[in-house]
Amino acid sequence: MDYLASQLASGVEALNLHSVVTAEMQAQCLAYLTLLQKWNKVYNLTAVRDPQEMLVLHLLDSLSVLPYIEAGNLLDVGSGGGLPGLVIAITRPDVQVTTIDTVQKKAIFMRQVKAELGLSNAQVVHGRVEAFMPVSPFKQVISRAFSDIALFKQLTAHLMAPHGRWLAMKGLVPTEELQLAGVQPKEVIRLQVPNLQAERHLIVFENT
Repeated sequence: MDYLASQLASGVEALNLHSVVTAEMQAQCLAYLTLLQKWNKVYNLTAVRDPQEMLVLHLLDSLSVLPYIEAGNLLDVGSGGGLPGLVIAITRPDVQVTTIDTVQKKAIFMRQVKAELGLSNAQVVHGRVEAFMPVSPFKQVISRAFSDIALFKQLTAHLMAPHGRWLAMKGLVPTEELQLAGVQPKEVIRLQVPNLQAERHLIVFENT
């Protein structure tokens, strides 16, 4: 675990987030990772099994979007084991995070993480995003591996506040998806994930 802690600390430093992600938050991220490993043995929450790979592919990948997250409320669609939603909740107490997933065991896991880590700024919803009717709309809607961009925007349009932002986490720039969606993103941001030898991008759309 000490090795993972030092890997995480170097990753946070490489992402230039050391002033945002405190030592206490890093400890909580590692506690989250431990829970993910433990539950994964029974519930199969992620195909990634190796703790070091989990650290890079899940934790550091989720942390890479922090500079682009604004204060206020955020919905993480198809959150799975809580990525990036619960990582954002741990490291950004100024953000009210709601995670939603259709798979019950994933929602149960996320609720367990919320309880064990005392994440008062996180809410977990089990259900379909198109049927979700929250009290108020969201300023930001993010997804990491949910669907193509057109469907992501279509299924969540009723949840988006005026001038809110969609944040789609992708690998390569999804040129074909963007053409099919017929919309121009406000920004295409290249993410640099430490120790990851693959391209990652954040595609940003504004609800105009």
